[in-house]
Amino acid sequence: MAMPGWKTRLTDRQRRDVLAYIKTFSSFFADTTQRPEPIKFSSAPGGGSNAEALKVGRQFYDSIGCRKCHGDQGRGDGPSAPTLKDDAQHPIFAANLHENWRFNGGGTVEDIYHRLRTGLDGTPMPSFSDLIDNKFLTDEQLWRVAQYVRSLSPKEAPVVRDVIHAPLAKTLPHAPDDSAWTAVDVYWFPLVGQVIRKERWFAPAVTGVWVKAVHTADSIAVRVVWDDRSESPDTAWLGYIGRVLATLDSDDSTREQPALWPDQLTVQFPVSIPTGMERPYFLMGSSSAPVYQWRWTSSARGTATAGLARGIDRFDPLANGGVNAQAVFDHGQWRVVFSRALASADTASQLPFRTGRAIPVAFFAWDGSNGEHGTRMAVSTWYFLALDEPVPARVFISPVLAMVLTLGLGMLVVWRAQQKTSYRR
Repeated sequence: MAMPGWKTRLTDRQRRDVLAYIKTFSSFFADTTQRPEPIKFSSAPGGGSNAEALKVGRQFYDSIGCRKCHGDQGRGDGPSAPTLKDDAQHPIFAANLHENWRFNGGGTVEDIYHRLRTGLDGTPMPSFSDLIDNKFLTDEQLWRVAQYVRSLSPKEAPVVRDVIHAPLAKTLPHAPDDSAWTAVDVYWFPLVGQVIRKERWFAPAVTGVWVKAVHTADSIAVRVVWDDRSESPDTAWLGYIGRVLATLDSDDSTREQPALWPDQLTVQFPVSIPTGMERPYFLMGSSSAPVYQWRWTSSARGTATAGLARGIDRFDPLANGGVNAQAVFDHGQWRVVFSRALASADTASQLPFRTGRAIPVAFFAWDGSNGEHGTRMAVSTWYFLALDEPVPARVFISPVLAMVLTLGLGMLVVWRAQQKTSYRR
């Protein structure tokens, strides 16, 4: 649940009274003799989206040290990222700058500039106002950094669309970076922590996946992309995992020790396409109603395993599952492509994909460098995958025949009219 706005619910005086009361919770405000001066923010310079402005922003993004935490491409995977702690000494992620809709304080250029000027209390995010005071950079150059950071995210926050449309193609793109994927629509789906079964997980690292799908007359490919700060298992993040586990309340007398867990992704379907809206339990099915899954792990990135999940604790791999996978990790992002034949000889265990049908699909992700494995994972609800049907030849032939017949009838009418005229003469 998000923090609501109070401007329309409380008067200005009431809001100030609440603010004064909240300040009594912290010793920071105990010295009432302090009279802090509010920072005066300038206005954004023009030309913020042109190439030269973004180039300047990128130069100062590097020179003032943003990349140390946020990484070269801004996905929170910088060399300092595994060491970060908040003021309570809890582990904390550097923000993924490709997801401005998740920024603390707002995701506009102005919001980002304000955070650069003030920092974020309680976090490792510092204020850069002193750099302006010491003339290390100008106010305009800090605005350029804000404009560059904003350029890393989409122009609009992604909107969830419930149905993935998979177009018909002549050939199947198996590689994650095949140029054929650029012509395919992308769909974004949010993921949240698994909080139903112990051990529950309230703060997953993977917050969403970007999905594309395409099919041929006999096969299907599904491309899943998500941001991940590390290519797990990664020894550089072992200390971070230890700090994460230390913050958890364990159900066992012995606290779990940190280990080098891999990154994982699961794509889930029902075993058969439902005729109505009834679907298996979204959290990996049940013993009486299993689900069909494709499972991928970074420990064996060139393969995937197909099988049946009969609940969160049981997965039975299928012999000759027939699903293939290719994966690429690049600057804090995984790109994985699954492919399989549409038909299956084992229809009792493996979903046969059919065109023109709404096929339920769900996603699960684990970031090994965040201590995620087993029930500690990110989950989605059910969505749908629809394979576009091939257009029948009659759709193209029928209009042509209609045109020919219309033209022929018109010429016949004209010819008969000419014959009658000649006869009367």
